Amino acid sequence: MSFPKQVLTALLSVCAVGSYPLYAYGNAAVIQAAIVGAVLATVNVLFGYLAIERTFNKSTAIFLRVVLGGMGIRMFVLAALFVLLIKIFGFDVLALVCSTGIFYVLYLTLEVLYINKKVSLRQQ
Repeated sequence: MSFPKQVLTALLSVCAVGSYPLYAYGNAAVIQAAIVGAVLATVNVLFGYLAIERTFNKSTAIFLRVVLGGMGIRMFVLAALFVLLIKIFGFDVLALVCSTGIFYVLYLTLEVLYINKKVSLRQQ
């Protein structure tokens, strides 16, 4: 299965499992913040995927520079968006951070497994 399909499957699975508790116990502000957090993490991982795909067959130095440097830039943008969403738009902090964190960890796991698989296939 391709990486974007894995991301979509993970997104839909977590949404399916988490939708009942979210709607049963959360208010509109919590639900909105959770959805935005999921979207932020999903966009973040897809940018990471693009960086991996564009530089995987380049030299190791270029690959690491783009992937790790891009990760730093993406984290900075994510932090800036958090400040904007929380301070300016008044998003629920706990729901936004938890949602983003859950998806970030899940997607990071998928990303590491994806890179490992690509490296293994290249070495064969």
